[in-house]
Amino acid sequence: MCKIAPTIVNPAGRFRVVVTKRLPGSRWQEVLVAADCRLEILNGQDTLREEQLVQVIGERCAAVISQLTEEWTAPVLDALASAGGKIISAYAVGHDNIDVAAATRLGLAVGNTPGVLTEATAEMAVALTFSAARRIVHADEWVRGGQFQGWQPTMMLGDLLWRKTLGVIGAGRIGSAYSRMMVEGHKMNLLYASRRPNRELERRVAAYNACLTSLGDDPVSVARATSLDELLREADVVSLHVPLSDETRHLIGARQLAEMKPTAILVNTSRGPVIDEAALVDHCRQCPSFHAALDVFEEEPALHPGLDRLENVVLTPHLGSATSWTREGMAALAALNVVAVLHEWPAWHHADALDDVMPFLAQHPPKAAPSLVNAEQLGLGHLSPYSP
Repeated sequence: MCKIAPTIVNPAGRFRVVVTKRLPGSRWQEVLVAADCRLEILNGQDTLREEQLVQVIGERCAAVISQLTEEWTAPVLDALASAGGKIISAYAVGHDNIDVAAATRLGLAVGNTPGVLTEATAEMAVALTFSAARRIVHADEWVRGGQFQGWQPTMMLGDLLWRKTLGVIGAGRIGSAYSRMMVEGHKMNLLYASRRPNRELERRVAAYNACLTSLGDDPVSVARATSLDELLREADVVSLHVPLSDETRHLIGARQLAEMKPTAILVNTSRGPVIDEAALVDHCRQCPSFHAALDVFEEEPALHPGLDRLENVVLTPHLGSATSWTREGMAALAALNVVAVLHEWPAWHHADALDDVMPFLAQHPPKAAPSLVNAEQLGLGHLSPYSP
């Protein structure tokens, strides 16, 4: 149990809503209070274990705003349903830590926050890519440590990414945004791996090529990889943008790392367990020209032994969505999911891109849930943006 007393907001509210971490901004609190909710905001920084989650749910709980780091198993969800819960609203776009099938069986809606964090996470992947390619972190430490004694021709040589090959594994919202930033910004050739062709991404690259050729520049290439191994062999940069599942756990292990170029850069802003960290540590030790840049970790927040001692690895503490605007927007969407379910409003028609959820960030949001991952299974219906 969290030993720090929770912050209570609107104690006379009709609906008890547990928020497992303090969230940025104030709008999310305002919309919940306006919907007659009593907020119990936990102030601890530690990740709650399953038994602790059951304890904070208690005997009466209408909704929970949860964190990606918590394990919402069937027994915990059963405790929420037994307490009168209607929804678990994830403060995240990913929901692999929630047993959605169990929630659906129990009649619990599962909310998430897509769209609003797409650009921020893609930008973080770009930042990590160049941090690794140009040895930014190592160079910063070098200067701060007093080792910089003047410019030298061979000092801190990195990799030029212009006109190189970019490999993107997972061409969804974030993977597509990252691809366009790298292709349009640095004229990289794109090879992507996905379950199905991303025609929209290909169309946008074709439009970019039309611009290039009109200016007399050579076009870039775009293709869907015939296999993961093909992408790994051909790409100078490999960036991961896949959800965590049984299929993607340890998607990149020792065999896959051996397929990559010895000078390649591996970037992960998706989920930590997609990479076998033990294999990555061994590979980076054996191949000093290989670089990795990680924002997520297999046993987060713990690191595999030796990972933090490698100069060819850049590490950041899960900052993919860490801009003020993005994190405050995520909080608002998570809260609006709760409000909609408690007041029996329908789900929104579509929630894939930023434009889809922007109406909810306006002053007068629609009377709908921004994003419920199991809305169809629960028969909650959908509200069109053209509905009266």
